[in-house]
Amino acid sequence: MELHDLTLREGDQMPDRSYDADAKIEAALALDRLGIAGIQAGFPATGETDHETIRRLDGRTDATVVGLARAVERDIDKVADAGADGVDVFTYLSERQLNHVVGKSREEMLDATVAAVDYARDCGLAVEVSLVDSFRTDLDVQVNALERLADVPVVNLPDSVGATTPLTVAERLDALGERVDLSRVGVHFHDDLGCAAANTLVAKERGVAKADVAVASLGERAGNTPLEQVVAGSTSDRGDDMGLNVGELIPACHDVLDALGEEVDPRTPILGVEPVTHESGIHTTAMLDEPSAFEPFDPAQFGGRRRLLFGSKSGRGAATALLERAGLEPTDDRVDRALDLFDAEGPLETKAAVSLLAERVD
Repeated sequence: MELHDLTLREGDQMPDRSYDADAKIEAALALDRLGIAGIQAGFPATGETDHETIRRLDGRTDATVVGLARAVERDIDKVADAGADGVDVFTYLSERQLNHVVGKSREEMLDATVAAVDYARDCGLAVEVSLVDSFRTDLDVQVNALERLADVPVVNLPDSVGATTPLTVAERLDALGERVDLSRVGVHFHDDLGCAAANTLVAKERGVAKADVAVASLGERAGNTPLEQVVAGSTSDRGDDMGLNVGELIPACHDVLDALGEEVDPRTPILGVEPVTHESGIHTTAMLDEPSAFEPFDPAQFGGRRRLLFGSKSGRGAATALLERAGLEPTDDRVDRALDLFDAEGPLETKAAVSLLAERVD
């Protein structure tokens, strides 16, 4: 399954955000270093910044650079004029969207989409299509659309409002897979129920072609599928690094965040500092001997670093182990002294704790 990153577009749709072209380009180059397959750099019809971003990325990435467009020629012209490699044409087929967004029939929208695909190809663009609100669209409607769009290599199924859970994703893709080839299906999830990463991993196991992701889930409302969680989950749980430079995962994601002026909560999985920081006495004692006792993966695998802290929560086991690392016999008196020092000076990381004991315990 290929990953296509939407951070530059979806992140820009969050409240009070307006990334400039320089920031977007710096972020795109960091994503490219990770080895991401595609980067959706913007929606050129909405403004000059996205047009400039795509234009200035021309020839600078190994990743395919894609622009978003409605199923209308003027939007596609903007994508082609910017010099994008491809276009993601989005269209509406669910009852809610047809009745309350576009006010057109399903057949009218499908006809317009087929025409837009042909036009985009004539413009020299690689084409994919996204069927908005797909997981609240009837299965027969999806199948009909995929049949009408049989010459489109990838048709994306967005869960546009983040209303889907892993069980529903599995059920829908299993049913769809009985009627169409899932290797030409893509998925796009939002995180409104906190299920986007799990949904994407379920879809991956079902054999879909691609998934849309975003660094740190940046995107409107609760955000999109977090890139780093999908990659770390696939690598650590299934042994599949998805063809990415996983050793660059955490540094590249932080470079994207820095470029865009974004921060993450310290408790954010993979990217936050707290998930790799351990202070509980039982945990740190065990992890001095075997880190995997209390962590799902070695953060260094993804370019990160674990932190073991020693302070008031530390126990005699940790003090004993650290005294031994300092070259000191862990007598009862020395263990007591070490615990007093940790309580007074801590919390300290491992190296600092060992140095403190070497200097202050005799």
